[in-house]
Amino acid sequence: MEPVIDEEKCIGCGNCQEVCPAVFHLNETIGKAEVLDPDCDLAGCCEAAAENCPVEAITLR
Repeated sequence: MEPVIDEEKCIGCGNCQEVCPAVFHLNETIGKAEVLDPDCDLAGCCEAAAENCPVEAITLR
């Protein structure tokens, strides 16, 4: 499973980074989340990050 962030939807709230810091990072320069490590299977928290995104900007492929 690989996380994908829709940059147009992302509001930079940081929820994904709080829930899954091994995979997500909030880029303060652009004010959007970024995927640091696409290996969700190892981190085991990508589904929770996607569920906690208030604007549904994270999808898992």
